[in-house]
Amino acid sequence: MSRADDKQALRQQQFARRKAAHSGQASAASLAIIDPVVALIDDWLLEQQALAQASGHSQPQSLRISGYWPIRTELDPRALISRLQFEGHALCLPIVPGPDVRLEFRSFDGEAALVEGAFGAKTPPQNAALVEPQVVLVPLLAFDALGYRLGYGGGYYDRTLEDLRAKQPTLAIGLAYDAQEVERVVIEPTDQRLDAMVTPSRQFRW
Repeated sequence: MSRADDKQALRQQQFARRKAAHSGQASAASLAIIDPVVALIDDWLLEQQALAQASGHSQPQSLRISGYWPIRTELDPRALISRLQFEGHALCLPIVPGPDVRLEFRSFDGEAALVEGAFGAKTPPQNAALVEPQVVLVPLLAFDALGYRLGYGGGYYDRTLEDLRAKQPTLAIGLAYDAQEVERVVIEPTDQRLDAMVTPSRQFRW
């Protein structure tokens, strides 16, 4: 079996496992991840402030953070997004501009302004400002203890994280149910490793 076949088989398995977890834990899980994610982001902001101070640059007081609007049985980050906005961060959401390209991000001002986007996800309208996030909340199908994730196969987040990381410090945090952890994700040279992972009961930082 080829590496691509291995990944596809794992995707089918993980869709089922995520669906089962989502059916019984969706509301509790969306609340359980809030404090751990906020703490991770606060710690990272302090790190960036220290680096800026050491280099004589102005210190950031808040961050540009990309959330995502949940589709299918993805862990719902909307309560987390509201908390991050309350904390004073600038939120944006990803947009898929086409096949085989990186994601774009547009400013998120509230659910009322969202429109239907690719793959059934809600996105900001085209007149919302384009931004480049410093923190990216990443949905997934599976993750392992080394920080690698399995997505849907389009490569959008891998291309995006590679590009963002080449330009600026970027923190990528995966969000998932505990049941989505696997022993090992089959990886390819283009796969981007996460910096952190948060489930309803555990936290990882790499």
